[in-house]
Amino acid sequence: QVQLVESGGGLVQAGGSLRLSCVASGRTSSDYTMGWFRQAPGKEREFVAARRSGGSTYYADSVKGRFTISRDNAKNTVYLQMNSLKPEDTAVYYCGAVYTRIIIATLQSSYNYWGQGTQVTVSS
Repeated sequence: QVQLVESGGGLVQAGGSLRLSCVASGRTSSDYTMGWFRQAPGKEREFVAARRSGGSTYYADSVKGRFTISRDNAKNTVYLQMNSLKPEDTAVYYCGAVYTRIIIATLQSSYNYWGQGTQVTVSS
């Protein structure tokens, strides 16, 4: 089993920045995809960003140029640096992970481990 714990959420003004962290523990492996998804009130969970172990990264169009996903292998941690935040970025952000080769990194169903979520609120 794998456990994921997110942190770093909070309240920030529009234009500000936050960095989310997701620490993985348990039976992880060097072949992985880790992603961030978010869910706003009354909306479905949506893809934000993902990173494969080989280094490929993927971003939703709505966050390209503002968010950056990265990983510290020594700490088994994936980060989501969020800059130029907008009120529409307000959501609960979830970290997902999968430790087998997957085809589509932008689909929720590709991931089999999830964190508990961290709230991000952007005020206007």
